[in-house]
Amino acid sequence: MSIRPWRDITRRESRQIMVGNVPVGGGAPVTVQTMTNTPTEDVRATVDQIRRCEDAGADIVRVSCPDVASTTALRQIVRAAAVPIVADIHFHYKRALEAADAGSACLRINPGNIGSSERVAEVVRAAKANGCAIRIGVNAGSLEKDLLEKYGEPCPEALVESALDHIKLLQDHDFHEYKVAVKASDVFLAVAAYQQLADAVDCPLHLGITEAGGLIGGTVKSSIGMGSLLWFGIGDTIRVSLSAEPEEEVRVGFEILKALGIRNRGVRVVSCPSCARQGFDVIRTVQTLEERLQHIRTPMSLSVLGCVVNGPGEARETDIGITGGGNGRHMVYLSGVTDHHVQDADMVEHIVRLVEAKAAEIEARDAAAAVAAE
Repeated sequence: MSIRPWRDITRRESRQIMVGNVPVGGGAPVTVQTMTNTPTEDVRATVDQIRRCEDAGADIVRVSCPDVASTTALRQIVRAAAVPIVADIHFHYKRALEAADAGSACLRINPGNIGSSERVAEVVRAAKANGCAIRIGVNAGSLEKDLLEKYGEPCPEALVESALDHIKLLQDHDFHEYKVAVKASDVFLAVAAYQQLADAVDCPLHLGITEAGGLIGGTVKSSIGMGSLLWFGIGDTIRVSLSAEPEEEVRVGFEILKALGIRNRGVRVVSCPSCARQGFDVIRTVQTLEERLQHIRTPMSLSVLGCVVNGPGEARETDIGITGGGNGRHMVYLSGVTDHHVQDADMVEHIVRLVEAKAAEIEARDAAAAVAAE
């Protein structure tokens, strides 16, 4: 137990699988995924989008493979990507075979809509031969007819039963390198289904609130749903589903993990909503700083407060802080201690330079520690 036990999160124990070179489950860091929205056969556009997702921090990227043209392009895409690529397959089992042969690290399928047991067996053989994992994706919007007839509507029990049926199909063919998702656009339904599934299986769980909505609404729903589950230790990899560019999904995913202290990447900004006491334009300053500091990957914290009501207190808890003062003269804090003043006109550039210098300092310290530990 830590000195702040109210912050402790005890992860659900699960076995570990590998998605390419990325471990999922078994105590590995919670990974962040997204999915491209370009035509997969357009290799250049798809790779460019994957690059942007990689820059945002994506650990795994999924691409849709609905036809032969897309699985043909997949071979080039896999070679060009720096992260493992998951092939999204529906209905056509041959696309799964082609995607596995093309180098996909994981196949996202519903074993139930692939077809007969013989076809599932073919997919499993292809996955084994190529070192592919499989992600079973159950969705409230596409539940099997027999389950809808049995339960009357999508419900947690129906999603879990579907997942267990699909798991059995893979296990019957002695395949165990799988993870499972039971997604719904209804936050309550998704959370309850994941809670039930977490108690029923030992495999890694892929979290998501599907069809969550646009950037703001979808972020809120995803944060409530996945945040609740992660807080209670459920979830090994996440995908934030937004009607927005995929790199935004990645950024939101990391913000959820950062807020829970599960995983940190880049600058964690603490800022006030601003009021008439502010000594500078907090809203515009934070927007600018967030854009200017996207290239920072080293975990660190920055507080941006408009006045001295909470500014000094927040600055004590962050690596770098700025608190608004009178006459365009603001106080800068380093490692929680008051250090110097900066004029309004120079503030943004000054803070960017301080953050970059601090990131370099942290990186050098970590590198030295790693060398000393060898």
